[in-house]
This record gives sequence, C-alpha cells and structure tokens, in this order.
Amino acid sequence: MTAMHRKVWFRLRQSLMGSFITKPQPKPLVFVGPGSTAQLSQAIGRFGLRRIMVVTDKPLRELGVLDPTLKALQDAGVETAVYDGVLPDPTEQVVDNGIDFYHRERCDSVLAFGRGSSIDAAKVIALGAANGCKTAACLGAKKCKLPAVPFFAVPTTAGTGSEATFIAVISNNETHEKGGVIDPSLIPKAAALDPEVMRGLPAHITAATGMDALTHAIESYIGRWETDETNYYGLAACRLVFDNLAAACRDGSNLEAREAMALASHYGGLAITNALVGYVHAISHNLGAKYGIPHGLGNAMVLPHILELLREDAADKLADIAVYCGMGERSEPAPALARKLIDKVWELNREIGIPPGSDAIREEDIEALVAAAITEGGSYPSPRFITEAECRTLLHAIKA
Repeated sequence: MTAMHRKVWFRLRQSLMGSFITKPQPKPLVFVGPGSTAQLSQAIGRFGLRRIMVVTDKPLRELGVLDPTLKALQDAGVETAVYDGVLPDPTEQVVDNGIDFYHRERCDSVLAFGRGSSIDAAKVIALGAANGCKTAACLGAKKCKLPAVPFFAVPTTAGTGSEATFIAVISNNETHEKGGVIDPSLIPKAAALDPEVMRGLPAHITAATGMDALTHAIESYIGRWETDETNYYGLAACRLVFDNLAAACRDGSNLEAREAMALASHYGGLAITNALVGYVHAISHNLGAKYGIPHGLGNAMVLPHILELLREDAADKLADIAVYCGMGERSEPAPALARKLIDKVWELNREIGIPPGSDAIREEDIEALVAAAITEGGSYPSPRFITEAECRTLLHAIKA
C-alpha cells in the first residue's frame, strides 16, 4: 500500500469510527471532594443493590486504603465481595477470572476501586457478567447485546479519566498486545473523585498520571473530532494540571491540589470519550505492550516530542491552550504562543521528575515499534499524519 493509499484508507477509517465515537454519550453521576467515596456508597445502597463485587489490586487492599469504602458500603446495607487479582495492564485471563468470581459470589453490581487498570478490568467484568461471556467476546466496538451490570468507580489516581470513558484496554494473555472494548454501558452509573484515597500516592506516580491527564486534554483539543463540549473539558483540564500537578507532587497531603487533579483527570476522560486521542497514545501504548512502561510515564515522555512535530499544524489550537492557561496574550502570534505551551510542557516534565527517556527501549525493536505506532496512530484524529521517519527519530530521542 502506498503512502497516499494508506492516508486515504486511514481517513476513511477515521470517518467511520468518528460516526460512532462522536455521538453524545452518557455521563456518570459524580461525587467530588473529601468523603465523596462515602457519598457514593450511600447512593449505591439507595439504588437497591445488595451485593457488590469490588475490583481492586492486592497492594491497595493490603495497605488498608480500601477499608473505609468497605465500611461505608456495609453501613449503607451493601454486602461486598472483594476481587483483588488486578495487575497493571490487566490481561484477558485476569478479567475472565473476575467474571467467574462475580457469578460465584452471586453479585448484582461492580465497583472499581483503584488505578486505570482496575477500572478497565472492572468495566469488562461488568459487561461480560451481564452477557454471560468472557473477555474475548467483548473485544471491539459494541460487541455485546446486553448493557453492563450496574457499575461504579472510585479512581485512586488522577490520570486516566477511565471513570468517564466507554473504552477499556485489556492485554492479550500471551503477546500482551492491547485490545479495546468499546461500549457506552462501560461508563459507570456514578463515581467518586475523592482526594482522600489519593493522599498517599507516591510523587512519581502522581507525576506520571498527571501527565496522562494533560495528554488527554491536549490531544482531545488539537484533534479533528473536537466539539465545543470536548474543548470546554480539555481547556479546563489543561489549566488544572498546569496549576496543580507540581503542588500535588511536592506535597501528597495537599487535598486541594489532589482534588483539582482528580477533576483534571475526569475532564480529560470526558474529552477523549468523544474527541479521542492521538500519536502520543499510539506510541505510548506500544511502549507499554513491549516493555511494560507505565502508560502515564510513556505519555509524559512522548508528549513534548509529538507537540514539536505538530507545532505548525496545530499552532492555532496550541495557542488557544496557552492563552487559556495564562502563558500569553491573544494578541501574540499563534506560533509564538504554541512555542510557549510546548516549552511549558518540557519545563513541567523536568519540574516533576519525568525522565527524558527509558533504557528499556532496544534498538532492535525500533522498526517494529514504528510500524505498530504508525498503524495505530493513523486511526486517531490527529491534526496530521506523522511519518515513519518522524516516529523513528522520536523513539531514538527517548531511547536512553
């Protein structure tokens, strides 16, 4: 396939995907602030649910972070069955085990408590449980006939915004290649953005997940599927990150900064639900699949490089973000404002300790990574296609 034919094919695929993705989607009822997890628990009880499956990971359970939520659910008259088998980048087997657990424990609903991995796993557990199927049958867009069982979420990091999206990313058991489950019923009925559960998050995780939120906000805004609504959320998320991420990294007990970052993450999730993402994610996904590089960290390393590549094509939109975030005045030329924004992203990465690259990336893998990233990125509504040569140069730049 020639480069021209490939572009035509990708634009056609983008149009087809856009006709589904950009339709208005449901939004969760959201409780915000310290103690909001208890409010969510009370709401679950009022919804008439009696036995909820709590999906989380072992470290959170062992640290006791989950205990207040279990107590709040109990006080609301809701029994709990805790599945703590989630691992980073959850595989189909992890999710299938969860579906079996749901049925064995005779649950009537699902609550995700944890990072993006726990939320993604819980989404597919809720969908598979409703349809009596395993993960493989859910992969793709709207593959299941029935909506997910009642599903709720408490994110414990501020980055993925997964509690606002209808997409879950699950890895293949053997290859660890990432696949997507897309269904509007994956959006939870309600969620809690509680800074209390994020208080003890280490600075390096706060930094990486915060840059994930910023990536969502920027890629949604500069992409070709943006709407007035996604722009509203994207700009708000950008300003919240620039104003609060460094403070949250410096002092994890700063609940005001934590809450602001939780909102930034949520707004970013709302934005990408319709506007989707771009080449930052295309490259980061493949770095994660190949080397296990955490998604937020991958996004953080790649984001400024992609913005440099798209500086001219997305100058006006990058300028919008710069002005909204107080980096310049509307009277300044768009290229100059775009430059200020990109410089600020580089500066923020340095301030919060994001490494410029990773020594996990191997020279012999570069060509395969380029091919996979270009293929995935071509389906996203980026301002323009990047070339294989540009992608190759970028990967060499972040190869420590």
